[in-house]
Amino acid sequence: MQQWWRDAVLYQVYPRSFADSDGDGVGDLPGITARMDHIRDLGADGIWLTPFHPSPWADGGYDVADFRDVDPLLGNLDDFDALVGSAHERGLRVVIDIVPNHTSEAHPWFRAALAAGPGSPERDRYVFRDGRGTNGDLPPSNWRSTFGGPAWTRVPDGQWYLHFFAPEQPDLNWNDPGVRDEFRDILRFWSRRGVDGFRIDVAYGLVKDLDDPLRDLVLVDGGRNEDIAANPDHPLMDRPGVHEVYRDWRRVLAEFDPPPTTVGEVWLPAERRIRYTRPDELDQTFNFDFLLTPWDADAYRRVIDASIADAAAVGTVPTWVTNNHDLVRRVSLLGLPPGTDLRAWLLADGRDPLPDLDLGARRARALALLALALPGSAYLYQGEELGLPEVADLPPDALEDPRWRRSGHTDKGRDGARVPLPWTPDGPSYGFGEGGSWLPQPEGWGRWSVEAQQGDPDSTLSLYRRALARRGDFAAEPALAWDPDLNRGAVLAFWRGPEALVLVNTGPDPVDLPRGEVMVASTGLDRALPGDGAVWLRRPRA
Repeated sequence: MQQWWRDAVLYQVYPRSFADSDGDGVGDLPGITARMDHIRDLGADGIWLTPFHPSPWADGGYDVADFRDVDPLLGNLDDFDALVGSAHERGLRVVIDIVPNHTSEAHPWFRAALAAGPGSPERDRYVFRDGRGTNGDLPPSNWRSTFGGPAWTRVPDGQWYLHFFAPEQPDLNWNDPGVRDEFRDILRFWSRRGVDGFRIDVAYGLVKDLDDPLRDLVLVDGGRNEDIAANPDHPLMDRPGVHEVYRDWRRVLAEFDPPPTTVGEVWLPAERRIRYTRPDELDQTFNFDFLLTPWDADAYRRVIDASIADAAAVGTVPTWVTNNHDLVRRVSLLGLPPGTDLRAWLLADGRDPLPDLDLGARRARALALLALALPGSAYLYQGEELGLPEVADLPPDALEDPRWRRSGHTDKGRDGARVPLPWTPDGPSYGFGEGGSWLPQPEGWGRWSVEAQQGDPDSTLSLYRRALARRGDFAAEPALAWDPDLNRGAVLAFWRGPEALVLVNTGPDPVDLPRGEVMVASTGLDRALPGDGAVWLRRPRA
């Protein structure tokens, strides 16, 4: 039987920013349930929920205090069960986040570890070490947090604990059998509640080389850890033992019929990433190479070919992602001037230069048709179907991302991609809820709302609905074939099956359009495909 995820489109929901049912300014599970028809009508096959568990929200819910419950701000377990039931009634699958690299500092395990003291079994669940230097005043190694600053924090009794992310997110010790038992049970808990899959946060980082003495890293770019390309034996990433974790999880999930699917967040070079999707490990990993590809036909050709070949080599399918909750929205990125230093722009206060949002929107619409036409599965991020841009000018006192604080207020972080959705052209919080929104929505946010786009055949929402409706015509076709005559220069041209021809023009100039029935187009057509445009044509393949 065909596994459902192999050609599925999953819609990512960031719960705090989707829909607020009780007017407290924070999105919640009942709000998602009430808006479930939007996801169904869009044509998605399922939803992926980012964390909704009890949390102090030091890192957008990725600091989990209880892995088996719902944060009271977002609802309760009955609300979760109702959400799953509502999704399943509409034919939608439900994938949830699991965060196995770390817990919140508010988790009972970490509180017990602090109370129990050095050398205790409670501390063995985390990574505690004595410090270096006189009286242990220096961290155990020079490792840096990905959010900036040291990856170690000292506790009152003098020991230090490891946190790859914020200090509020202490890393678990996956050498401890109790940690492994706990996550087996967490997988079973949510699988019994009907979830159809798990997205695994920081899937490459669970197992670390913790042998004493700890190995220092070379620090680059003013204080970041060297990456795995520079240090293939990196102590914090892609350790060999992580693969046994996922082989074990696969055996756990096989207890259910059908087994819930798995997709890993694996920020690694492709040759290392594909190891996570060997037949006895994870089903999929996110394709970050495609996500980060510049607007260039040759670059896309290389990434598409490599992604398809890599996936086929281990018996899975590629994933295609163009947006997520951790990156600047694609409409803004694609509207930046040529040659913009992306890293400098991401870190800049005020995000100067301002992107050309009209250009970015044209390219983002074309990119959507490219991603949705490729073989494999696709992941959409809420608001992508509305053409939302990044909110680059959030006031400093509104920023919640720990990157802002940990970088000394030089990295504005990811909040600009997490601003609550607009549902109506006006009204309180543009229809998000009756009590404002936890991140301020910019003036005029309602122009991109669902209601404003609903009846407009030229809107981005209408484009996504048409594309997802027609994608079923060829989604089950396993292969892509480049057209030998049309696929050249700035134009990507490939066939899906015997009749579907996909054309994407990444250049500025129009190109001649072959004859055929227009299935979906990202822009108006007049015997030519404009620059920064895309079209799906139905025509017999020679």
